[in-house]
Amino acid sequence: MAASAACSFFFFDAEPLGEPGMPAQDACALCTKPFARDSDIFMYKGDTPFCSEECRDEQMQLDAIAARQAARRQQRFSSGTEARSGHQESRKVSVAS
Repeated sequence: MAASAACSFFFFDAEPLGEPGMPAQDACALCTKPFARDSDIFMYKGDTPFCSEECRDEQMQLDAIAARQAARRQQRFSSGTEARSGHQESRKVSVAS
């Protein structure tokens, strides 16, 4: 009992330090507006906080655009690799014959 009496705070009083690369939970991840203690927090992807539905929706749209651009780059890279390897094979065939 003496040990618990000496401890004057609860485990949830201490703020976690967080992990590197994780967004802080004290401000909007998009507009960086600080959260008030009693404000609503809108989460996205499990651990990214936003101050409003608008900020969260904007981030979702930005992520969708980035995903489409990455898919296009990947498709161009894949089709370019196939075209180059096909071109090299045709050269090998023409040199061998």
